[in-house]
Amino acid sequence: MEKLYDSYDRLHDYVRLSITDRCNLRCVYCMPKEGLPFFPTDKVLSQDEIVQLIENFSEMGISKVRITGGEPLLRTDVVDIVRRIKAVDGIEDVSITTNGLFLAKKAKDLKEAGLDRLNISLDTFKADRFNEITRGGDIDQVLEGIEVASKLNFKKIKLNVVLIKGQNDDEVLDFLNYTKAHNVNVRFIEFMPIGNSLKMWRKEYVGLENVFKICAENDFQYEPIALNGNGPSDNYQIAGFEGSFGLIHPISAKFCENCNRMRITADGYVKACLYWNEEISIREAIPDKKEFRRLIQKSLDNKPLNHEMAMDEADKIIDKAPTWRHMSQIGG
Repeated sequence: MEKLYDSYDRLHDYVRLSITDRCNLRCVYCMPKEGLPFFPTDKVLSQDEIVQLIENFSEMGISKVRITGGEPLLRTDVVDIVRRIKAVDGIEDVSITTNGLFLAKKAKDLKEAGLDRLNISLDTFKADRFNEITRGGDIDQVLEGIEVASKLNFKKIKLNVVLIKGQNDDEVLDFLNYTKAHNVNVRFIEFMPIGNSLKMWRKEYVGLENVFKICAENDFQYEPIALNGNGPSDNYQIAGFEGSFGLIHPISAKFCENCNRMRITADGYVKACLYWNEEISIREAIPDKKEFRRLIQKSLDNKPLNHEMAMDEADKIIDKAPTWRHMSQIGG
């Protein structure tokens, strides 16, 4: 098996696969207030195309797949997609990122289909604030989904918290305390300027060093831990707490240097780097494994060492324009 390496000799064994650009929320950091025009159904990869695509990737050494959106649980065939991907020879780990609104209804079926892990977006515990951040979401549905999923013995449940100044940065202690009695990994994520103006981003960006400051203020003793999985977070556990917390630094730390992932958009493009505009259409090549591999390798050959926000040698980037897509159109 000839595995996938980029020009910086980084092995790629992980694919993030968006199965829809549709979402039932309008989170402030992910989508404009007025929403976005969604792709027509025929522009989105079909279930059979998705499975063939993953079969192609498995023959190139890909062993980990994260299903994303938009909101992936909006697809009525999401359980079948999980089941068929999990059955592909060589695929060892299948996970989903979800906003959790439909999780209470679908968690059991997803677990039975073979889903290994869950990432659930939860930026606040306050109902009114959640409604404001998501522009209409009901936090009780999400908390119910987490409760149902927690009883199903997934390998790991992670809660994704995008910290934004003046919006939820005053709840860090609440999230840390949540890990005391809940065996979840709360991941604090730096706000990225994808689909947002740089002016707004600079105003609302919060560095994650504040998490350690709050630990010190509350006499929390913590130590680094290793978690199995595919994420880029640095993980820690507070002494005596059941769960853990992680920090994801796409802005302030070396987020990129060990990047092992590619992203496939719902309309069939490969993006080797989250932030850069370059993307290559692979949909028509899915039935042709030789051409499919050529296009994937071309994408990896063009992959930068860092995204723009961490770039020391910007002249080495082939396509210097940040991505035109909003986060909901990429899959995070």
